[in-house]
Amino acid sequence: MKFSPQEIDRFRAETPGTAQRNHLNNAGAALPPNCVTDAVIEYLQTEAVVGGYELKAQRATAIEGFYEATADLLHTKARNIAYTSSATDSFARVLGSIPFQKGDVIITTDDDYVSNQLAFLSLQNRFGIRLLRCPVLPSGGFDPEAMTQMILKERPKLVAITHVPTNSGLIQDVESIGAVCRQEGIWYLVDACQSVGQMDVDVNKIGCDFLSATGRKFLRGPRGTGFLYASDRALNSKLEPLFFDLRGATWEAQDAYTVAESAKKYEYWELPYALLIGFSEALQYISRIGINRIHQRVQMLHEYTRSKLLEVPNLRMMDRGSQLCSIVTCHIDGQKPEHIQKFLFQNGINTSYTNIGSAIIDFERKQIDWVLRISPHYYNTVTEIDQCVEVLKQL
Repeated sequence: MKFSPQEIDRFRAETPGTAQRNHLNNAGAALPPNCVTDAVIEYLQTEAVVGGYELKAQRATAIEGFYEATADLLHTKARNIAYTSSATDSFARVLGSIPFQKGDVIITTDDDYVSNQLAFLSLQNRFGIRLLRCPVLPSGGFDPEAMTQMILKERPKLVAITHVPTNSGLIQDVESIGAVCRQEGIWYLVDACQSVGQMDVDVNKIGCDFLSATGRKFLRGPRGTGFLYASDRALNSKLEPLFFDLRGATWEAQDAYTVAESAKKYEYWELPYALLIGFSEALQYISRIGINRIHQRVQMLHEYTRSKLLEVPNLRMMDRGSQLCSIVTCHIDGQKPEHIQKFLFQNGINTSYTNIGSAIIDFERKQIDWVLRISPHYYNTVTEIDQCVEVLKQL
């Protein structure tokens, strides 16, 4: 069911930033609703009076609510969720738990997130693993059939795919690979940093062993928040983090420890509880609205954005893929990205741009060295998109 005009007005009233800015940078960091900001501030103010340990004990039920809310979002159980500081933090904790040896293979895609690619290259340099990238389809995104054949031939230790790359509106077919990884006993890691919050992400349909995400983007949580999903298969295996502390394991004897049975084995004892509580509020806010309704609204907005941008002189759309999402990328010939972003900002519009260093393979294929990134969310309006397009025409 579509949102009514009254509902959109309510979302915007609950998001005070919309009265100040035309915020089309939700793939960077979305504007949080009041309930998120209020929850963080209230917790910090109370903590300053009551005490850190004491307030944590008092709010134990609310803190555990974070795990329930995240599990509901992903269609899983609370024991499968760990709190982290970011998607990259989650990703690194998974990589640190896999016992790579020289000659082991990681298969990924050309459209993987830059920080993930850097981590793979670091593993390649340090441990001598082999990094392979799957061929792409003519329409964009990795080729599932080619990926399957690579998995069967190369027997990788890990398959890692970014659901939605930060430099493009491409949605990769992550659901096509889960079954073969599970059948062959291969670990499967999905970066859902840019997909959770704008579409339904079901870990059961994906069939992944691990999934990482951040709070600040389409989930509208505070910066410095994220989560990690670990499947029952992963939790029941012998995988354990390279480093953990007394939250992730119990010191049983002088030279023995027992690892936690839930995904909390990937957490550290010290957590920013004010941010966690704020993140939990963001997740509950989305739950009350409904992720499928959000997806319907977001889909309308990004399709409208793409159609309107074609009116801008010398502008080329840069998104490729059979399925696209609310990260709209374009290139304007003869312009510098920092100039465009500054010009838009001076006119009250928030956007971002991505340079080639974040997407070398994709940008070299497209023969560009930057893209402007416009990323509307469900609280944005058609009028705001029209305004952005009219300002771009003035360039």
